[in-house]
Amino acid sequence: MSVLVIGGDKITRLKSLLVSLGATKTHHWNSRNKSTTHKQLPQKTDMLIMLTDFLNHNAMHDFKRQAKKCEIPFICVKGLSGCSECLISSLAHKIHNNKGAYNENIVQNEKR
Repeated sequence: MSVLVIGGDKITRLKSLLVSLGATKTHHWNSRNKSTTHKQLPQKTDMLIMLTDFLNHNAMHDFKRQAKKCEIPFICVKGLSGCSECLISSLAHKIHNNKGAYNENIVQNEKR
């Protein structure tokens, strides 16, 4: 599973969680550079995680739009608390069980 994380500075703990959930590739875009907000999502992304406390509002909405268009399951979380880890784990398991098929029901926290 290939995962793109947008936002945050250090995602070492999140990377460890993703590896334990079966992620083989983890890409990280910190959102400190303005050029990040104009990037297109990579083609072979299986899951998108947006850390909203490190991501501006317009960029988050643009990445959500791109994810929906490309049928990439995504999750928006504020910080990496135990609750966020549970939501990320749940989404990863649902993606794995659906073998990567996009399903609107597996997208968590879509209304943020």
